[in-house]
Amino acid sequence: MKKTAIILGATGLTGGILLQKLIDDERYEQIKLFSRSKMEGLPSKVTQYIGDLLELEQFRSDFIADEVFCCIGTTTNKTPDKTLYKQIDYGIPVNAAKLAKDNGISTFLVISAMGADQNSSVFYNKTKGEMERDVLQQQIKKTYILRPALIDGNRDEKRAMESIGLALFKLIDPLLLGPLKKYKMIAAETIAQTMLYLANHPNHSEAIISSTEIKVLSEK
Repeated sequence: MKKTAIILGATGLTGGILLQKLIDDERYEQIKLFSRSKMEGLPSKVTQYIGDLLELEQFRSDFIADEVFCCIGTTTNKTPDKTLYKQIDYGIPVNAAKLAKDNGISTFLVISAMGADQNSSVFYNKTKGEMERDVLQQQIKKTYILRPALIDGNRDEKRAMESIGLALFKLIDPLLLGPLKKYKMIAAETIAQTMLYLANHPNHSEAIISSTEIKVLSEK
């Protein structure tokens, strides 16, 4: 039986790659995108719902699928206001999980980050940790939280400081060996492939997927 998938964050780097994979995958007959802006040139199997994702409740009646892929995320450079940042990085995934639970969706996948820790003194890590905690509290049967290291890929939007940071990190990336290997950059393509794998191999027992494990699963 063919499936329906929901993607949040399809206009982003990893979400865009995932979208193309789902379009090409014959196991999926419908893909629902929830976003603030419309994407052009998509096939008929893709349905777009345009609106404010901070008010996700407005989509309740349409938020019905077999799986939810949550690829939402912002940066402190793009969203310096901490209140708004938390509404995006915490609020959208948690509200999506609540809607998924209410609507009987049994598979929920979300991208978090390495270092996520609800008890951290670092705002970014704490926000991700609190998001993970409250997503897991929904007790959706098949919940997978991916914790990638720094994500590598070709972004459409150019962020000067971020580009410099990525360039510097790429210089030291080959030196991250042994215990430091887990900090190696990970391609957005790899993350998207693992999300697709997990959605279609529901017997995977671990809810938290480390960056190292993301790389391993992407090759299966």
